[in-house]
Amino acid sequence: MELTEQQVRSLYGKDVQDQSGAKIGSVRQVWATAGYPAWVSVRTGGRQEPMAPLGNAQMADGQLMLAYDKATVTSAPSVDAGTDIPLDAEQTARLYQHYQMQPRQAPQRAPQGREDLIRSEERLRVGTESQPAGKAVLRKHVVTENVHTTVPVEHDEVYVEREPITAENAGKVRADMGEAQQEMPLRAERPVVAKDQVPVERVHLAKNEVVEDQPIDDQVRHEEVETNIPEASRRRR
Repeated sequence: MELTEQQVRSLYGKDVQDQSGAKIGSVRQVWATAGYPAWVSVRTGGRQEPMAPLGNAQMADGQLMLAYDKATVTSAPSVDAGTDIPLDAEQTARLYQHYQMQPRQAPQRAPQGREDLIRSEERLRVGTESQPAGKAVLRKHVVTENVHTTVPVEHDEVYVEREPITAENAGKVRADMGEAQQEMPLRAERPVVAKDQVPVERVHLAKNEVVEDQPIDDQVRHEEVETNIPEASRRRR
């Protein structure tokens, strides 16, 4: 897979899929061998990032599709997450052996008498790190509040009933002259308040991981090449 400089830049952060379309991770770094972009390190969430070849990979729908299954990639030789140390000869050899690939030949040197001018540039490498962001505390305390309600209560009310004695039933009633009294027990209800403690709710802390885009503004430098060729020596197109 021959990549232009612009394509290499676009690889950073792209999703990586295996040959069946299953997601493996995302591109963290691009590594060069013999002067060519040849390997990518795949961020899978662990402390080690497996390496995968670009030679037979393809770009499909903005994702990097490798020509290997997920198990082959995740078991490949790996590098520490976030490292930018160049691969040494031993690491490169192990990668070629793991993927059963032939090492790529180094590019031919420029003809004698011609020296290449190497143009360099800075690239912004953006990543994330986890750090404490405070502490959530769940605490309960007692709050007293006023409650207003009503309850029906009963009580006895006394009234006097009067029944005239007629001539017909006067003979059945004994007339006793003198003092007398009659008593009747009375009953009344009063409100009684009791308090019960009952469980009403389970409360616990939970959290969700939220992903959001955070803008990053920085500056990178690059070199530009200017030419100063005499008019007579300029190539005619």
